[in-house]
Amino acid sequence: MATVDTASAAPYAPPARPCSTAPPLQRPPVRSVPEQPHSATTLISSVQRAMRLLESVAGHECGAPAKQLARETGLALPTAYHLLRTLVHEGYLRRDKGLFFLGEAAVRLGGSGAAQKRRSTVVDTLAHWRDSIGVPVYYAVYREGEIEVMCVSDTPGNPAVEEWADFRETAHAHAIGQCLLSQLDEDSRRDHLTRYPVQSITPYTVRDDHTLMRRLARVRRMEAVVERQEYALGTVCAAIPITVGTSAATMAISLPAHQSGRLLSAAQQLQHEVGRMLGSLALSISI
Repeated sequence: MATVDTASAAPYAPPARPCSTAPPLQRPPVRSVPEQPHSATTLISSVQRAMRLLESVAGHECGAPAKQLARETGLALPTAYHLLRTLVHEGYLRRDKGLFFLGEAAVRLGGSGAAQKRRSTVVDTLAHWRDSIGVPVYYAVYREGEIEVMCVSDTPGNPAVEEWADFRETAHAHAIGQCLLSQLDEDSRRDHLTRYPVQSITPYTVRDDHTLMRRLARVRRMEAVVERQEYALGTVCAAIPITVGTSAATMAISLPAHQSGRLLSAAQQLQHEVGRMLGSLALSISI
């Protein structure tokens, strides 16, 4: 696997990290609430009937009349009419020429459920890679001119890098940002750097826009990007480019600097895993 390994610069004193005077986060105490036994008397029958109607309508792509829906759900016709009118009023159904179809509210619910399932797939996959490779794993995208870290999977024994400087504003300094910027065209890179100029945040951070632009231009397609202590002292990172349609995306890992000898082999293992599973994850990682 080819990599671009950023060379360390001459020591340069980083700016002092701002100190916060805000009090530490306080978590509310967890109260033990005894479980209540389920009882049929606590169930709302009208909600159950409405759900049965929604399920029945969902099974008819071309719509269905009230009489058919009442028959399928075992409801009296007056009850079915009443619930159907209510569901239409709330946007969960729509009525057209006497037939009932799923409404926009129901479609939104279905879309949200699908999105949650996709997110769950990504979370589970990153957790698997985290455990099998033994490193924190990150998933990030470049969307509408901004870097978004979508998911991070780590453990107490292998913690993720602390975001002590905003990832969005320091793309030049970390492997995730450099990998995403390398996938953009030159104009898009310059636009990003105009909004988020290069600044040295450790002694090893790239010094100026020109140097960064030359570095990004040397990154070949599907080549991993490696940085060593440019974002956080004591940490080394590698990022693997991912093509998701026209969007720039990346999977990345990090390690303590004293384990830097593992970085390239861990990055190769991640790239192999990503390549093996990318087909099944193509839709999921578009979260």
